[in-house]
Amino acid sequence: MYYHASQVSDIKILEPRISNHNIPLIYFSTKRENVLVYLSNAIEKYSKETGFSHNGKWHKWASYGFEPDGTLRLDEYYPNAIEDTYKGVSGYIYSADVVFENQDNINISNAVTSSHPVTVTDIEFIEDAYSEILKAAESGLIKIRRYEDMSDKMLAWIENTIKLEYAEAVEEPDYKYFLKAKFKFLENED
Repeated sequence: MYYHASQVSDIKILEPRISNHNIPLIYFSTKRENVLVYLSNAIEKYSKETGFSHNGKWHKWASYGFEPDGTLRLDEYYPNAIEDTYKGVSGYIYSADVVFENQDNINISNAVTSSHPVTVTDIEFIEDAYSEILKAAESGLIKIRRYEDMSDKMLAWIENTIKLEYAEAVEEPDYKYFLKAKFKFLENED
């Protein structure tokens, strides 16, 4: 079984879209719980909630990685980031029995891509992505690494990485707006 998440309802056939790899793809996971993180984009959600006007493509925010055993690890880069991003967000998990897989290597655990349309075989409505993520974590399907549990080394890495991301986001006003709001150490940037 292959899984894909979207906030768009009633999709019957998933179509390839321009991806982070700059080619039209559909991303799937062979693990249902792994697609939960794609039900919300923190940058888009925060910008809309605070009235930030943006007409371009939203920058994608993904603070996750994988444990050595392939379990998805969702990291909080700032306090309450997971709740801020996912609480109150609904969406859909689309399932497909058959996917014509690309043979590329995208380096995402349990991920599969397709450059061909894929017929949906099942749709699951997720009422609240945050609640569903917490259930998956309680079941051991996802690991959550909370901000307050981060090591000093990891917090230093986050700060350095975010400062670099902010400096490089010259043509991404949505991303800069979000970063400056969520990371207080950026207050004096620009």
